[in-house]
Amino acid sequence: MAGQASGLGPSRTRDLPLEVGLVSEHFSQAPQKLSFYSWYGSARLFRFRVPPDTVLLRWLLQVSREGGTACTDAEITVHFRSGAPPVINPLGTSFPDDTSVQPSFQVRVPLSAALLSNASVNVSHPAPGDWFVAAHLPPSSQKIELKGLAPTCAYVFQPDLLVTRVVEISIMEPDVPLPHTLLSHPSYLKVFVPDYTRELLLELRDCVSSGSLGCPVRLTVGPVTLPSNFQKVLTCTSAPWPCRLLLPSPPWDRWLQVTAESLVGPLGTVTFSAVAALTACRPQSVTIRPLLQSSQNQSFNASTGLPSLSPDHQDLGRSGRVDRSPFCLTNYPVMREDTDVVSVHFQLLDRVSVRVCQNTPSMMRLRLNTGMDSGGSLTISLRANKTEMRNETVIVACVNAASPFLGFNSSLNCTTAFFQGYPLSLSAWSRRANLIIPYPETDNWYLSLQLMCPENAEECEQAVVHVETTLYLVPCLNDCGPYGQCLLLRRHSYLYAGCSCKAGWRGWSCTDNSTAQTVAQQRAAALLLTLSNLMFLAPITVSVQRFFLVEASVYAYTMFFSTFYHACDQPGEAVLCILNYDTLQYCDFLGSGAAIWVTILCMARLKAVLKYVLFLLGTLVIAMSLQLDRRGIWNMLGPCLFAFVIMASMWTYRCGHRRQCYPTSWQRWTFYLLPGISMASVGVAIYTSMMTSDNYYYTHSIWHVLLAGSAALLLPPPDEHTEPWTCSQKFPCHYQICKNDREELYTVT
Repeated sequence: MAGQASGLGPSRTRDLPLEVGLVSEHFSQAPQKLSFYSWYGSARLFRFRVPPDTVLLRWLLQVSREGGTACTDAEITVHFRSGAPPVINPLGTSFPDDTSVQPSFQVRVPLSAALLSNASVNVSHPAPGDWFVAAHLPPSSQKIELKGLAPTCAYVFQPDLLVTRVVEISIMEPDVPLPHTLLSHPSYLKVFVPDYTRELLLELRDCVSSGSLGCPVRLTVGPVTLPSNFQKVLTCTSAPWPCRLLLPSPPWDRWLQVTAESLVGPLGTVTFSAVAALTACRPQSVTIRPLLQSSQNQSFNASTGLPSLSPDHQDLGRSGRVDRSPFCLTNYPVMREDTDVVSVHFQLLDRVSVRVCQNTPSMMRLRLNTGMDSGGSLTISLRANKTEMRNETVIVACVNAASPFLGFNSSLNCTTAFFQGYPLSLSAWSRRANLIIPYPETDNWYLSLQLMCPENAEECEQAVVHVETTLYLVPCLNDCGPYGQCLLLRRHSYLYAGCSCKAGWRGWSCTDNSTAQTVAQQRAAALLLTLSNLMFLAPITVSVQRFFLVEASVYAYTMFFSTFYHACDQPGEAVLCILNYDTLQYCDFLGSGAAIWVTILCMARLKAVLKYVLFLLGTLVIAMSLQLDRRGIWNMLGPCLFAFVIMASMWTYRCGHRRQCYPTSWQRWTFYLLPGISMASVGVAIYTSMMTSDNYYYTHSIWHVLLAGSAALLLPPPDEHTEPWTCSQKFPCHYQICKNDREELYTVT
C-alpha cells in the first residue's frame, strides 16, 4: 500500500518487476548474533543508506539458529526508523521527565521448529538518507549462566535491502506549468524547496481524461518516515476544481517528490498541467557585531562566514513569490561547538538570550545533519526573564526538524508539512521548560518561539521577553546518573550511546527505580558478599594447626582478594576498590581455582615433593586458562577434575594395597568427609544452577561459606611428628640397624 509499511511478506525473495525508468539496487550487511534484551546495547543495530528518488524499498529479514536441539523457540523483534536509531523499550520502563518518545515501528519474526525463517517489509516512497534496523531477542532471564556449562544456542540475524529507484523524473519549476500525460504506470515529479519557504501550493490545471469525467488523478506528496508518517495523498476525482494541496512549512533545502497515478484504468489516459507555487518569507537576521567589517554596509552570516544581503534585497535563489509583508521570522545565528564524540554545544553569538515578541517568531537553527549526531540525546532548556513575564503572557515554542513552525497565529500544534513538532510553553507561573529528544533524526532542527496573549492580544503588542536557551547534544542524559554507566557503542563507523544500569535501576537513563535497591539493601549486599569470606578463617586455622602452610597461604590469598573484589564489584554507594577492578577480578578467580586445586591434592596424601610440584603446575595452568577465558567454566573445572582423578587413584591404590577401605575410620567418614562432600556438592549446585541477578547477593555468599567450610572439613589429618625411628642394635663399625616402630594410623587418615 502506497505510503505505508506493509507487514510480513512471503518467506522467499524474488526480483521486483521494474517499469520503464526504474532501476533496482541491492544492499546487504554482515549478519550479527542476536542477544536477549537487557539494555540498548543488547540490540543489534544495522545502518543502511537509501539513495534519493527511491520509490520502493523492501527489507528481506533472515533469521537462523545454530545449536541444534539446545535451541528453543524464539520470537525476534525488529525495529525500523528513518534518520536515527529506533528508540525502543522492550522492558516497559519509564523515561526521564520531559522526554518525548515516539513508539518505534516494529515487526516480529517467529522462529520455531525451522532452522531458518524469512520475512519481508515493504515501504513505499521512503525518505532518502539513513535508515536504521535494530533486532533483539525477548528480554533476558535473570538466571546467571556459566559459559561452557549450559548448552549454547546462537540466533543469527541478517537484513538485506532491495531498493527500486526512479531515473526518469520530471522537474517542476516554481510557477511554471508542467504539462503531463498519465498512462497506466505512475509518473514521478519533484520540486526543490529552498530555505525560508513559507508555503508550497501544488495545483493541477487543465485536467482531461479519456476514460471518465473529472480528473481521476491521485497525487502522493512527500516521503514516508517511520515510525511516524505524514505523507500527503490528494485524490482529485471529486475535489473542487482546480485541485490543490497546500503545504505549510515544507522541508527546507531539499527535493520534494510527487507521484501521480491515474485512476481510469490501464487503457485510459489523463492529461494535466502541474504547477508548484512557493511562497517565501523575509527573514530578519540579527546583526553579529564581532564579525562586522570596516564597511558598515556589509555584514556576514554567522553560520557560513559569507557576505549576506540585507532582507530587502535578499535573493532566495529561485523564482517564486516573495512575501513583501513584514518579516515572517527573526533569525538568531547559532554557533555549533563540537566538544567530544556525540557531544555538541549550541550557543547564540554575541548574546545570551533570545528576544521574543508577538509580531514575528524568533528562530534558531540547530545543525544536526552531519550523520554522526543521531546517536545521542538533544536537550533543550528555556528560561524566561522573571521581570519581563506578565501574568497574561505566554511564550509558545516549537522544536521541529527539516523546517520551523511559523503558524503561531493560527495554530499551536507545532505541525509542519511532514513533521509533528515538540511543543513547549513558558508563563509567569512556569518560567522554565525542558525537552529531551533521544536519538534525534539527522537533519537541521529549528527552535521557534513567539509571545502570545490568549485573553487579550492587544496587551502583547509592545511586550518583549528575553528567553535564555541551553542547547546541548549529549551521549547520555546526566551521564546515566549515579546508578548507570554511559557506554559508547559502535556499528562500523557509526557511534551511538546507551546507558547500562545497576543496583536494580532501569530505564533509558537509569531513572526508573521501580525495582531499584535501597541504600540499606546495597550495604547489606556488600556486607554479605565480603564478610562471608571470613569463613575462610576456618580452613586457614585448620591448615596452620596441621602444618599445611602452603594450603593456608592459598586460602588467605583467596579470602583477601575475594573480599576486596566483591567490595569493588558493588553498584551504587557501597563501593571500595583498592586495585583496578580487572586485577581484583582476576585474582579472585585465580584464588578460587587454586583453593579447590590444593584442597583435593592435599586429600590425596602425596609425597611432599610431588605434592608441591603439582601445586605449582596446577596453579600455573589455572592462571593461563583464566587469561584465555575468564568466564569459561571448563578452564577452571578441568584442572580440578584432574586433581580429583589423582586423589581417587591414590585412595584406590591404598585400598588395594591394604585390602581395606580407605580411610578406614567411620568417624572420619561420618564427621568430616561426608559433611564436607555434601557442602561442596550443595555449593557447586548453587553456583552452577541457582544464581540469578536478584538472588546473587545471598546465593553467592552461601557459595563462599560452603566452599570454605568444605575445605576445612576435607583437609586430612596431620602427619605424626613423634620419634618413629629407634635403634635396636649397634655394631662396632658404627653402623646401626634400625627398625620403624611407628604404627600407621590409617584409622584417622
